Amino acid sequence: MVMQLQTEHELHGRRRSRNVGLGIVLIAFVALVFALTVVKVTQGHLLEAYDHQPRTTLLPMEPEAAAPAAEAAR
Repeated sequence: MVMQLQTEHELHGRRRSRNVGLGIVLIAFVALVFALTVVKVTQGHLLEAYDHQPRTTLLPMEPEAAAPAAEAAR
């Protein structure tokens, strides 16, 4: 006895289209995170993050360190 192949039910078609849509959204999200990571890594010297270290760029210049620099510029 040979079993007949049944046609796909309507529910399976709707479920497949939802899964394809969700897959596209997930791929787009991964691509966005990857792109942001690439940009952050390539322009890393422009970013400063808080990593529990003193940020020397925010410290005011000390007067004795500024004086020789000012005299050298003259």
